[in-house]
Parts: sequence; structure tokens; C-alpha cells
Amino acid sequence: MRVGIVTPVVVQLPGAHAEWEVTAGIEEIAGIAATADRLGYHHLTCSEHVAVPAGVAEQRGGTYWDPLATFGHLAAYTRRILLATRVLVLGYHHPLEIAKRYGTLDRLSGGRLVLGVGVGSLAEEFDLLDVPFRDRGARADEALRALRSSLGERVAEFHGTYYDYADMVVDPHATRRSPIWVGGRTARSLRRAVEHGDGWVPFGLRTAELGELLSRFALPAGFEVVLSTGAPLDPLADRDRTLRALDRLRAAGATLVSVSLHAESAAHHRDQLAALRDLDTELDLSFAPRA
Repeated sequence: MRVGIVTPVVVQLPGAHAEWEVTAGIEEIAGIAATADRLGYHHLTCSEHVAVPAGVAEQRGGTYWDPLATFGHLAAYTRRILLATRVLVLGYHHPLEIAKRYGTLDRLSGGRLVLGVGVGSLAEEFDLLDVPFRDRGARADEALRALRSSLGERVAEFHGTYYDYADMVVDPHATRRSPIWVGGRTARSLRRAVEHGDGWVPFGLRTAELGELLSRFALPAGFEVVLSTGAPLDPLADRDRTLRALDRLRAAGATLVSVSLHAESAAHHRDQLAALRDLDTELDLSFAPRA
């Protein structure tokens, strides 16, 4: 089981982020990213919301750093760790917009893009951006087919109900067809991931629910099941709980895990990364060699 990190600071959910994150800037994030890269972690994450209604922000949070700008900066401070959008809302973008903008990120980062995508659920944000909400699932399925056809291609072509184009040059473009992880918490999201993606990123599900959903599908070879730790882990102060939490995720079917860490400062977060890295042999965790 490989290990990535839920990047601190870039998403701040009510009651789920540390005080230091409120005032932290790109320097702190870059230091954490560089440490994770050096220690051999698999990926960083960054999510997307354009604008969240004030009332909704009280439950979902209002701080969401833009993934394209954030990863563009972090790419310069890292050299191996993958840059995973978690998640990009498909309905907010034309597939060729994603192919161009995130393909450029893949090119400048040396082929390190992972497109984590989702259907979206915030109707007010869809309305703000003047994109359809009611049929967003069908549109997302077609957008995924278009991305699989066009991502990494200089001359793109796709013909569908919602998206139709041919002989369109996308340059620069991704160095290869970047992996696509599909987020969600339903059987439909897992089906979407199996049919159109390379991995599934579920959220808000109990272990038994995960097992039941995963048992319904024959997962393709190399398909990633990307689970999250949920509550932050503290490998420095509570090593045993950290080991138990990661062992439960492995038993639930995780091939990859995105870890949230308890930290009281950016320096403490970097220390936690090192402490977790040192547990690799006890759980047979897979890290890239230390740089």
C-alpha cells in the first residue's frame, strides 16, 4: 500500500484544520511538499471550488486553493511526487480546457499529473458558473470518455451528445494519458471509475460499506482504490493508533492511502511525515527511495 498526503492549508474544513493553517502561505506548503517528495511519498492533493455560498461554507468550508496555480508552484519545489487533484469538478470545465490547462501542468512537472475528478454536488456553484446541474452525471460520463480520448494528444477528436470536436490542436499537452481517479460514495461512482477511470476515491463511507461496494465489481488490473484516513493521524505521539488505522485501510482494500496528519505547525507536520515514513517496514508500506 502506497502512501500520499492530504495537503494541509489548501482546504480548510470547519473543525478539521489546525490553527496554524489559517495564516500559513505557499512557503509552508512548499516546505511540506518538498519534505514529502524527499521522503518518497506518492502524491499530494488539492481540491477545487470556485466560490462557495457563505451559508454553505459554514459546513463545507470556504478555503479552497486553486489546484492549477498551487500545483504549478509546488512542481518547482518537487521532482517525483505526483500532483493529484482531489477533486476537479468535471461539469465546470470543457474536456479540452482540462486537457490544455492540466496537460500543461503535466508537461512542466515532468509527467506527474493525476486527475482526480468528480461529478459535483453544490447546485449553487453550478448555477453561478451557468452550467447544468440536473444531468451532471451523464455529462460527467461523457467528459470522462472525451478525456480518455484527448488527454495527451496533440490533435484531439471526440464526438458525443454534449461535447463534439475534431481536428483541434492542444499544445502543449500532457506527456501521456494521465491517470484519472473518480471520486464519489455510491455504486454509480465506482462503476464510473471502473468504466472510465484508473481509480476510485471514495469518501464518507464506513469500512463495511466500502467492502460491500467493492465486492460488486471486478476491478481491472492496476486499478487504484484510494482511501483516506479521515481523522488526522499522529505517528509521533500515537504510533499504535496510526498503525491500526493504516492496517484497517489496507484490509478495506486500499492500494493507496491519502493521509491527514495532526500538526501544530508546518515544522511539526514535516516531523510527522518523517515519523510516518519510518513505520514503513512494520506495515509493509511502499515509499519511493529517499532522495
